[in-house]
Amino acid sequence: MLQYDFMQNAIIAGIFISILCPAVGAFLVLKRYSMMGDALSHASLAGVALGLILGYNPIICAFIFTSICGLLIEYLRNYYKKYAELILVIIMTLAIGIAITLISTGRTNANVNSYLFGSILTVSQNELFTVFALSIISVITLSVLYNQLLYITFDENGAKIAGVKVKLINYLFALLVGATVSVSIRIMGILVISSMIAMPVAAALQLHKGFKATLVFSIIFGFIDIMFGLFLSYFINSAPGGTIALTSVALLLIVLLYKKSIG
Repeated sequence: MLQYDFMQNAIIAGIFISILCPAVGAFLVLKRYSMMGDALSHASLAGVALGLILGYNPIICAFIFTSICGLLIEYLRNYYKKYAELILVIIMTLAIGIAITLISTGRTNANVNSYLFGSILTVSQNELFTVFALSIISVITLSVLYNQLLYITFDENGAKIAGVKVKLINYLFALLVGATVSVSIRIMGILVISSMIAMPVAAALQLHKGFKATLVFSIIFGFIDIMFGLFLSYFINSAPGGTIALTSVALLLIVLLYKKSIG
């Protein structure tokens, strides 16, 4: 199995995703904004469709489009301060409308299903390099912004008073979420990217540790979810996105049962 190039590419991409998705997800979940990942994953479909029609790298196009949508979400927060979930519906409506319109023209000239459900067979060296570059940039950005993001996550008003550039940090974080969604498309699939952003964090939160420990456990659980899901999808010949999503649910149930057994 590991002698195949496509499987090697998938595992390498999976390692990057298993670090990036839970790391970003930890902040999203604690900000009670976990559905932002779902909204931007739907937005990425429009970027993929646009890239396929124009003949450009679909992952780069997805990153550009999800980044624009992420910035729009932050901008609309000024108008819907008490209705955050409504902003996500607006963005999803816009993105899905564009995606369906573009795909229905029949000009995408590619199997869109591989982007919807994920595919370990079609991760090329070119796409792997794109995933690597976006992942490294994202991890560095997250490391640099870590303290400010932590402050904003738990007390946004206090961060403003302390002189933290909250708006700028939030916009940069929106770009970070866009990059995270984009690098996950090929392995996870657009329909279930949000599961890898939220589920490992949901499992880690049940351990009731501090933030740093929760972040570390989220990454560990994310790695287990993706690796087990990838190997399982290879043996049962299924799309990896679905098996990874099911693995993440199974791991969460195991953690809940463990917590109950010692509780």
